[in-house]
Amino acid sequence: MILDYVEKVTSMTEMQDLWEYHKDVMAKFGFNRVLYGFTRFRTANSLGDLQDMLILTNHDRAYIRPFLDDGLYLNAPMTLWALNNVGARSWRDTAIMAQEGTLPPAARRIWEFNKSQGFGAGYTISFLTNSVRAKGAMALTSVPGMSYDEADAIWAEHGRVIEAMNNVLHLRLISMPNPGERRPLTPRQREALEWVGDGKTTADIAEIMGLTVATVEKHLRLAREVLDVSTTAQAVLKASFLNQIYALRD
Repeated sequence: MILDYVEKVTSMTEMQDLWEYHKDVMAKFGFNRVLYGFTRFRTANSLGDLQDMLILTNHDRAYIRPFLDDGLYLNAPMTLWALNNVGARSWRDTAIMAQEGTLPPAARRIWEFNKSQGFGAGYTISFLTNSVRAKGAMALTSVPGMSYDEADAIWAEHGRVIEAMNNVLHLRLISMPNPGERRPLTPRQREALEWVGDGKTTADIAEIMGLTVATVEKHLRLAREVLDVSTTAQAVLKASFLNQIYALRD
């Protein structure tokens, strides 16, 4: 099964197709609601702009709206755990902390909110990263009514396979272009940024692209606006992080 999964995931080129396939596979293990998040813009006090994150989920909008848009995820118990750990953890551990009164007040409020939304058993997987600015995690929510014992029994039998599958998914996703919540760069904006990244001047780029200097400057200005940065150097770096330049064309 794991070989079939790896072959399928590594051959897919569309993020939505990849995500739909992964959701179906996780549901077969009993985790029918999934939430993936990844940022390359983490700091000591922030996970970066939500618009720059890659977030994929099949949770109801009624849950996702407050959880993400209102920033509840920042104090969620498993988010806090994922930021400082690598590997998988059962939500039973958080339930125990809640019972013992050892959850921080903000984390406990999010835990109670999750319970009110029908959350019970589940697992969180925190992925290994090679950058202090980057972090990714997957939350796997069990089918309604599944107990912690049942979820942990599934994990005892299939946990290594499930974790490996999610790691493969994560590595594939972060190699794909990600506009986040923003609109993607246009082909001209991407090309202009690529030439800047190669050390070309605006005049050089105008000659290479067969445009006027003013038009090249316009493409670069619009690219900065799309990426919400102040300088072209920042735009090149951010576009590179989001895999929007030096990417294979369709």
